[in-house]
Amino acid sequence: MKNKICPYCSKGIKEIDYKQVDVLKRSTTFLGRIETRRRTNACAYHQRRLAQAIKRARHLALIPFVNK
Repeated sequence: MKNKICPYCSKGIKEIDYKQVDVLKRSTTFLGRIETRRRTNACAYHQRRLAQAIKRARHLALIPFVNK
């Protein structure tokens, strides 16, 4: 089994900002759901930060809750 490396840890990113809409959109499905850790290859720390940033961006209407 191949070890998966967190893309955020490998780039040295400590915090995920809710204003980086292009980064957040890559971590959501085409319907707008948050991707799982298995799909994003993020560690638990960054997956929690990613989910929180997506929720903040949704609340501020930077990204939609649901895509139709």
